[in-house]
Amino acid sequence: MNSKPIISGNLNVPNVLSGFRIIAAPVLLLLSWYGHANSFLTLFAASLISDCIDGWIARRFGCASKLGTKLDSWGDLATYMIVPLCAWWLWPDIIKREISFVLITVCAYTVPIFAGLIKFRRLPTYHTWAAKTAAVVMGVSAMVLFIFDISWPFRSAAVFQALVACEEIAITLKLSVLQNNVSSIWHVISPGKR
Repeated sequence: MNSKPIISGNLNVPNVLSGFRIIAAPVLLLLSWYGHANSFLTLFAASLISDCIDGWIARRFGCASKLGTKLDSWGDLATYMIVPLCAWWLWPDIIKREISFVLITVCAYTVPIFAGLIKFRRLPTYHTWAAKTAAVVMGVSAMVLFIFDISWPFRSAAVFQALVACEEIAITLKLSVLQNNVSSIWHVISPGKR
């Protein structure tokens, strides 16, 4: 019995999930612009879940690809870059209060991207273990912040995201050629660990 997804090639389940996140980003903007907080939170949660499972499905069913890695990174970029603006429109008081941690998060996400673009002229797609963990932690903490107005998980996630950024910048500085799916800085500096 074949364990591969029914849809194969470039049109497979993980790529569709990443594509969903890319398409969902402008919808999230519209929902937030028109003040539909509940619909925004529902779609944002679906986007976060798709981000959590697309890579696992790709590895589990053997359909990981360079295109999939790129789509995943573009989906992440589309989602995580618009969420601060959406949150500003929907929960301006929370964002004003948490502005320092919002800025830490935005910088921690964008600076490693710019470092990779400057050095390699392409979007880095490391998908480190720490970055995957940070995505889950940040997503959950943002939902807790928006729904329950509890700040400490988001603040902790922002600090963790800053540490992840340091690792990704170190990876960029250490690599001579851009690589996809680098597990950690340890895998870059230790021969045989890739």
